[in-house]
Amino acid sequence: MASKQETADYILTQIKGAGNVYAKKMFGEYSVYCDDKIVALVADDQLFIKPTEAGRAFLGNVEEAPPYPGAKNWFYISEDNWDESEWLTQLIMVTTPEVPLPKKKKKTKS
Repeated sequence: MASKQETADYILTQIKGAGNVYAKKMFGEYSVYCDDKIVALVADDQLFIKPTEAGRAFLGNVEEAPPYPGAKNWFYISEDNWDESEWLTQLIMVTTPEVPLPKKKKKTKS
C-alpha cells in the first residue's frame, strides 16, 4: 500500500526546525532527508526513524519494526506522537549526526 503525499507533507511540517528537511518518493513510499541524509521512512502511512545510538538514548523504550517486508528494523514512531513537533524535531536532530552521507555514485565511462 502506498503512502499518501499528505502524510509525508505533515511529517515534514512537524520536523521543519531540524534542518534542511525534504522527502523523495520512491516506490510509492517516501524517504525523509535531513541535511541530505536519509533519517526516516514513511511507509504504509507509518513513520520509521533510522536507528542510531543517540536516537535510542533519546527514545528510551522504543518499538522497532521493519518499514517493509525483508527490511531491517527501524524505530517505529506511532501516529500518536506526530503532533509533538518539538519532540519529533529533537529526535531528528539527534539522529542526523550519526547517519552517514550517501555514497557518491561513480560515473561509468561509455
